[in-house]
This record gives sequence, structure tokens and C-alpha cells, in this order.
Amino acid sequence: MPVVSTAKELKTKYKDVRRVLERSTSNAKQRFFETDKLLQAEKTPFEVIYQKDIVRLRYYPPLSESSIIVDGETVKVEKNTHKIPLVMVAPLAVNMYIYDLFPERSLVKYLRAKGFELYLVDWGQPGWDHNHYTISSYFAEWMPKVLAEVRAHSGSKKLSLHGWSFGGLFSACYASLGDSDIVNLALIGAPSDYHANGELGKQYQRISKRLNWLEKKTGWRVHNTRRRWWRSPGWANSLAFKLTNPVGSLQGYLDLLKNLHDEEYVISHATNGAFLDNMVAYPGAVIQDVIQYLWADNIVARGELPMKNPNGHLSNITSNLLLVVGKQDPVVTPECSVAMLDHVASKDQSVLEVNGGHMGILSGSKAPKTIWPQVAEWLAERSN
Repeated sequence: MPVVSTAKELKTKYKDVRRVLERSTSNAKQRFFETDKLLQAEKTPFEVIYQKDIVRLRYYPPLSESSIIVDGETVKVEKNTHKIPLVMVAPLAVNMYIYDLFPERSLVKYLRAKGFELYLVDWGQPGWDHNHYTISSYFAEWMPKVLAEVRAHSGSKKLSLHGWSFGGLFSACYASLGDSDIVNLALIGAPSDYHANGELGKQYQRISKRLNWLEKKTGWRVHNTRRRWWRSPGWANSLAFKLTNPVGSLQGYLDLLKNLHDEEYVISHATNGAFLDNMVAYPGAVIQDVIQYLWADNIVARGELPMKNPNGHLSNITSNLLLVVGKQDPVVTPECSVAMLDHVASKDQSVLEVNGGHMGILSGSKAPKTIWPQVAEWLAERSN
């Protein structure tokens, strides 16, 4: 009898192992070869109300639900909207997944539920024929056009800007050009003093010394070269972002291998990975500006704008200003971001220092409870 029982147990265990292997194989196939079927991103409805060239402006209409689930908790959908519309200004290189990553971890859905008339600027995917786009192309040429569309659509002249990373720099630079109807600036991980940027800042300082020496000796500057030489393809941007936390990136794939049998885990990994694995290119002229104006000259640290003929200054900013900085952010350290406060004329200034890295402070797993409510409350108090 014991032998028969043991045989049955072994048979049952064999079946269990086989089922796990079959699930793991199926999940692995979808994760690496059919990723699009797993993605949970961009499920919140939106309308494209303006499109020109590669630039698109999204509008998120009111939610049909009376409440939504955010990170396992119920959030009431506000019936009344705030008077001042909110425009989210994305950075370059990223896709828009980050703003609407999961149905229950969607920043755009959350802000819409909190009563904000919501817009999102999508800079699109620059091709080789967009290498002439400079940093100022975005904040001095495109943003006036896009914000004019927002004002026409919303009927409100006064606006709030929410900018993450380079989108924060764009927002600050645009406000520096003198638009007094930008009431609120909520800047998340926005760079300012590149030489005060931790370990990266030390590298920028070394680059600055070499380029300044070269300019003194020969008169050569980065802008003397062809723009197309400096184009940074999407795969390179993805790799650079992952290398800011190489251990975490490797651990993510090791955890995936351990959890291939868990379909929900694989779906979550695929959705998070879709943001990091599908970044888009930087135009060549943008990289020229980054190296010359931001790394070598570090002009934003002086309150100046990264453009050929500056016609604005950070001292022109009078908007209510919120800076959200991540304690563990290696891409834009708190010191790099708060240096902006030395120049702005804003009477209402706030700094929110939170736990998280560069991506985490915008849409990380802890952001819905620890960051989003504080940013939404700050904006709401100043949007009526």
C-alpha cells in the first residue's frame, strides 16, 4: 500500500510540475515574442485635438465612472472640474505609456478623477528629418502653438503645467519667456544645475573642462559639427536609462525568470518593460544643445535658457512653483533641481522631497499613495 500511495503522489507532483512548466513556457513566449498582447498601458480614453508633424496634443475627457480603483483603493471621481486646466508636458525620448501605465496605476486617470481638465503633450517619434529640432524648438516654438490649442479648446487663458524630467525643463523655459498666464508649475525631477547632479554632475564637469579648453584653443564648439552625427537612437536611450540602475535592471529579469509561472507578474513586467524598451530617439540638435548648453556651459544654473539667442530668463517665472525631487534619483538629484529656486521670482515656492528614482517619482508603484495625492492637492488649492 505505501508503494502505491507514493506512486500516486509522484504522479500528482509530476502533473503539477508539468502544468507549471507549460504555464511558464506559454508566459515566456508571450513576454518575449507577443508582448503587445500583455500590455496594460494606455487604457484611459483620450482624444487627439491637435496634430502637426510628429507633435500631438491629447485631451482626456471626463471619466464615466463615479469612482476608480487606484493601487487597490477606491478614489471618488470629482463631478466638478477645477477652473484652471492642467497640461502635462512630457520629456523627450519616452513613450506615453508612463502616464497611463496600468488601469489601477494611471496618473492621467487619477488626475482626471481629481477634477482636472487634463491635456498631455506628446512630442512624437523624431526621424532623421527632425535632427534640426533643438531644445528651444520645443519650448519656444512648439509649446506656444500647443498651449494656444489648449486655451482654444478649454476656453481658459490661465493654465497649469505639469512637467516631468526634460518636460519640466521645457515648462520652466517656456514660463521664462514671459507667459504670465501660467499660474502653476508642478515640476517633477526637473533639471537645473547640471554640475550639482551627483556622480553624473562630476562627469559633466569633466566634459565641461575639456570642451571649454578646446574652445579657448581652437574656437570649436559642438554646434560646429553636423546635427545628424549627434542623433541618439531609441535603443541607446533605453540602454542609458537602464544603466542608471544596472543592478535593478538585471534583478528585474532574474525575478521574471523566477516568476514565469505567474501570469499577473509577467503582465506587470511586460507593461513596465514596454516603457523602458520602447524609448524613442533624440534629435541630433537636441543632443548638441544638451552637451554644449547644459553640460559644458551649464547655463540653466545661471538662470539662462538653452538657446542660441536667449530672450528670456528664469527670473521671469512668477508662477506658483512646486518642485518634486527624488531622494534616490541619480538622473536628476535634488540639488540639481532645487538650484532653480535661486533665480525664479515665484512668491509661492514648495519643494516636495520624496523617496524614489527618476521614473518612480512620477509613476512608480508607491507614487499613487505617497506622491500623487500631494501633487494633486497642491495644484487643486491653486487652480480655482
